[in-house]
Amino acid sequence: MKIAPLEIKDTGTIQEIKKGIVGISGLPSCINGQLIELGQDLLGMVIGFNEDKVSALVLGDEARLNIGEVVYAEPGIFEIPVGNNFIGRTVNALARPVDGKGKIEESDFQPVFRDAPGVMDRTPIAEPLFTGIKAIDTVIPLGKGQRELIIGDRVTGKTTLALDTILNQKGKDVICIFCWIGGSFSPFLKLIQQMDREGALEYSIIVSAVASDSPAEQYIAPYTAATLGEHFMYQGKDVLLVFDNLTRHAWIYRQLSLLLERCPGREAYPGDIFYLHSQLLERAAKLNEENGSGSMTFLPIVETQGGDLTGIIPSNLISMTDGQIYLDTGLFHEGFKPAIDLGLSVSRIGNKVQCEAMKEVSGRLKGEYARYKELAGLTRIRTKLSSEVELKLKKGEALSALFVQDKTTPLSLEEEIIIFYAFDKDIPEILEKQKREKFLNEIYRYLAKEQPQLIEKLASQRALTDEIKDGLDEAFRKFFA
Repeated sequence: MKIAPLEIKDTGTIQEIKKGIVGISGLPSCINGQLIELGQDLLGMVIGFNEDKVSALVLGDEARLNIGEVVYAEPGIFEIPVGNNFIGRTVNALARPVDGKGKIEESDFQPVFRDAPGVMDRTPIAEPLFTGIKAIDTVIPLGKGQRELIIGDRVTGKTTLALDTILNQKGKDVICIFCWIGGSFSPFLKLIQQMDREGALEYSIIVSAVASDSPAEQYIAPYTAATLGEHFMYQGKDVLLVFDNLTRHAWIYRQLSLLLERCPGREAYPGDIFYLHSQLLERAAKLNEENGSGSMTFLPIVETQGGDLTGIIPSNLISMTDGQIYLDTGLFHEGFKPAIDLGLSVSRIGNKVQCEAMKEVSGRLKGEYARYKELAGLTRIRTKLSSEVELKLKKGEALSALFVQDKTTPLSLEEEIIIFYAFDKDIPEILEKQKREKFLNEIYRYLAKEQPQLIEKLASQRALTDEIKDGLDEAFRKFFA
């Protein structure tokens, strides 16, 4: 007669239930981050304890639980399945599929909360991550492994900016992960449908924690997304991860902390809110060759109120990222889209990740745009202007128009270089509105048809050699003729 193996588990009893948190007596050997089997097919995670009770987050609907029920401690800390089969799927904060496409076969399990790669495991960021957005690739360039904050008020195009960056990774061997935190279901569904239409789901994973999900799932979701991304990073692949958005994540953690009776700090946020997000964002990295040379780039989104950049959450996040892209409400309503304020936006990686051709055409753009905005403000009340000032304003208006770009229309690097090379050459037709629009809409197609070898040389060499410059100058003359 074969005797079944004996399994020993710590047990406890539910003493209280309140808004996503259960208080448990017992569980004498529990540790923070440990999984608890709550019954009713629900799991919990230990988030704190004292001499009298253990507090655990309910990873699901706490309405199914009852006081007095027995719970069991699972061995080890909270882990989720990871693997290549997650590409193209939508999962919840527990990495379980929620898209109705069946079970996902995992290749491994990894802890949700893990240490970021150490300094000796990293290498300096030197490889560009192209967004396809002219204003970013020229003035605020991003590198693989960077953490770039997207910040702005509601309805200024933050999600659209991140989505366009994901769309531009098609065919570039970059795995994209979009983490939806605390938003309503309707815009989330539209996001999935748009990614599906554009073919972005073929290389993307979506982690869902909508507003109707439990507070615990909304709290864990960004860590789950980072863990899924780390699986690919340690395989030597490049990953782009969008958190939409960390303001709602901070609100959820504030709610949980107040329910746990932890002392509130400034604006009722708990004192460890800074650690909470720094622990997450430090996981972005560009690994060295010994660790596979993979990378994980973060685009965290933060929502401001009334354009206030000094709020506790935005200011903390600004200090722990490698720059910020600030979207301005005024620019958005003026029709300048994407509504990037180039004065307040910055990338601390800078032009170290730009190719020689892009450095050459973009080096003076930010300064020229800043001078134009200053001049436009000073001359707003003047009626008569000198011809020199009028010419500078005209050129500044043309530059501003070149930065305007429709959503879901990312451009190739070659097209961006061609456009701003023409601006740098002071081609008169660029300054005239109708001819400028014709140029923007048709020049790349014209070159691809008439001189495809010129684009191929630019794509391979990524430098504006004398031969390429002469070819472009001749092509511009023929195009406008």
